[in-house]
Order: sequence, then C-alpha cells, then structure tokens
Amino acid sequence: MKIYYDIENFQKVPNAVVTIGTFDGVHLGHQVILKNLVNKAKEVDGESVVVTFYPHPRQVLSHDSSIRFISTQEEKISHLEALGIDNLIIINFTKEFASTSSEDFIKNYIVKNIQPAVLIIGYDHHFGNNRQGDFDMLYELGNIYNFKVDKIQEQDIENVAISSTKIRHFLENGDIKKANKLLGYHFSYTGKVIHGQGVGHKMGYPTANIEVEDEFKLIEKPGVYATFVDFDGKSYPAMTYIGNRPTLHDNRPQSIESYLINFDGNLYDKEIKLRFVDFVRDDKKFDDTDALKRQISIDEKKIINILNQIV
Repeated sequence: MKIYYDIENFQKVPNAVVTIGTFDGVHLGHQVILKNLVNKAKEVDGESVVVTFYPHPRQVLSHDSSIRFISTQEEKISHLEALGIDNLIIINFTKEFASTSSEDFIKNYIVKNIQPAVLIIGYDHHFGNNRQGDFDMLYELGNIYNFKVDKIQEQDIENVAISSTKIRHFLENGDIKKANKLLGYHFSYTGKVIHGQGVGHKMGYPTANIEVEDEFKLIEKPGVYATFVDFDGKSYPAMTYIGNRPTLHDNRPQSIESYLINFDGNLYDKEIKLRFVDFVRDDKKFDDTDALKRQISIDEKKIINILNQIV
C-alpha cells in the first residue's frame, strides 16, 4: 500500500476508485465500504484510493480534550493495508482546511489530484465545511466532473447499527463483546512493557505493566478483563487489570497490567499487543491483600473458562 501525507504528491492512477472518511476503528461497516472499493477497483481495472484525515476532525474542531479514539493512526493504517487498499492519502486536518466548502473539497482536492472514476461512500457520509456535502451533492458533482457515485447502505448486526460512536460507547462501559462484534475483531492496543513496583509478583501474579504510547487512544473503564497478549508471533491467555489499585493505597495514576497465565519469561521493554475478549468485573477496593488475592484466583478461573471458548 502506498501512503501519501500530501494529496498533491499523489501519483495519479487510471480508473481510481475512491472513498473518503475518518474510519476510526475500521469497523465492520467501514469494512463493507472498503471491500466494495477494492472489488470495484478490480472490476474497472483501476486502483483503490482511501482519503482520510489526521488529526481526527473532532480533535481539531471540538473543545473537549477528553476525546479518545478506537484506533491510533498506526492501527488504522495496518487495518487498511490488511484489507488490500492500494493507496492511502492522509490529509492534514486543520481549522483552515475545515473551512473548505464541500464543492471546493471535491473540485480542488479530489478531482484535481486524483481524478476519480468512481467515488464510494457510506449512506450517511457528509463532508466539507459544516458537513454540508452529502450524497445528492456528490451525485451532482459527479455529473460535472465525470465520476460515478456508489452509496453503501447502513450496516447492522442483530439490529444494532454499526458506528464508531456506538463502539466507543460500548468500550467506555465495559461492553467488550458488543464492541468486538461491531468491530469484527478484538479491540486492542499496542504498547511497551515497563517496570512496575513488583507488587503483583509478590502476590504470586507477576504482571506486565503496559505503557500505551498514544495519548488519544481510548482506554476502557477500570476493571478486570479476559484478554490475549500477542508478541513474538505467539498469543498468550491473560488476565488484565485497568485501574489505580485502590486496595494498595498507593495513589498511583491508572495503570494497565496483564498477568499472562502459565507464562514464565521476561517481557520488559518488549512491544506487545493486548486484545480484549470480555469484561469480568468492576474495579473495587478490598479489605486487605489476602482478600484481593482470593478474588484474583476467582477471576483467573473465570478468565480461563472464557478464553478456552475462543476458537
């Protein structure tokens, strides 16, 4: 997959089939659009082109500093490449760019630099200043600038419409299974294993403390989760804790700690991928560390049972 960080550097290809969007999470709804994009490009003997934005428009236009996202830039790129996209254009989203009118965006960015043969969009796609552009406008512009427009209808699973907003809501509330169902894969993050205080090791549950490098990556609510830890080409069942360890009274900031079940090895400074399968219980304060250890033993058995059911 060729990646362009400036649309003006894009090397035009014949019969470009284009889609535009933020694609946070590259969920199943996005995947339908992207698979249609790839298939249409093959059908017309052209190449698929995805146009996306960085930073996410909400980071630039919203005054809410607490906004977090399903996927990092690197994760999004990895998902798009895995789906067979030929070309990725990442537009630097600024307040100045946000003021571009819908028609000027199509004319001066998409048509001028890409010359699409086909534009494929989702049923609710809006674009340009104040999101004024929609399918009807694209259809009219297609007649003017000689490209076709295909619209992909709303996708749902078990009568739940798929959207990044809905997935974020599920993750923030610990509904991991619902989020994963709409994503089409296990929600995850990648990070480096850093040194902790060794408390887990003293309790018989040595944990890998994970540092998530992207500050805008969504972290689920505090609690205990059934997870897999991937590194060095292997996957290990794990019990993961998110929280500030209230039982230990150490007033530390929120940490992410994974105990790899039946694993004996050194993970320090390794880059690992943490995949979330299910939420097990909320974080809580116990009377003492003995009570905490008893609960961890119960959690471990429950997690083993959950993960053994994953094919």
